Amino acid sequence: MLHLKIAILFVTSYLLGGIPTGYIVGRLHGIDIRKHGSGNPGTANVYRTLGKVPGLITFAIDFLKGFAPALVAMHYFFIPGSTDFSKGHWWLPVTAGALAIAGHIWTVFLRFRGGKGVATAAGVFMALLPVPTAGAFVVFAIAVALTGHISVGSMSASVALPVLCFLLARDYQRPFTLLALSVCALIFYTHIANIRRILKGSELSFKHREENLEKGGEKK
Repeated sequence: MLHLKIAILFVTSYLLGGIPTGYIVGRLHGIDIRKHGSGNPGTANVYRTLGKVPGLITFAIDFLKGFAPALVAMHYFFIPGSTDFSKGHWWLPVTAGALAIAGHIWTVFLRFRGGKGVATAAGVFMALLPVPTAGAFVVFAIAVALTGHISVGSMSASVALPVLCFLLARDYQRPFTLLALSVCALIFYTHIANIRRILKGSELSFKHREENLEKGGEKK
């Protein structure tokens, strides 16, 4: 029965993570978000394309997609210090969180082409490592304020998180640092196009907004 519950947790984590929030929000506003701005169905592109409220709604739901399965795993499937791989081991919440992030990036609902995983990863780590994650949010805010680019904030926070985990995590949370390191590498991977645009000086600012969407998506 426990193994069945774990299987349900993992499948639910992936499917929940895969809900294409940005795409759905875009459709509710009459557009396919993948055809505007950067073409990514994530928070940043929704924010730039449709505005603050749709962007914040997208972030909140994507955050919860990661937070919910990780929190459930922490409360019902994790026992600090457990060495039993079949019960209470740290690999259970780590896997649930990883599947939620993977579901967001490679969503089955959009032919495995989803967002970049930042908001969902933030939700996962807020459940697993709240104090280091709060510090990473501060780093994100500072980086965005200094550069004007959400992508720079996301990558900066992804680097800061494992460092903060090493400095601030409690003993039972230390293994979660492995996931933080893996997600850091993954975030940089999903931001390769952003890195190229930053180097070319063509990366869109978070203040950028598209106008005249009904006329074919002409940019402001």
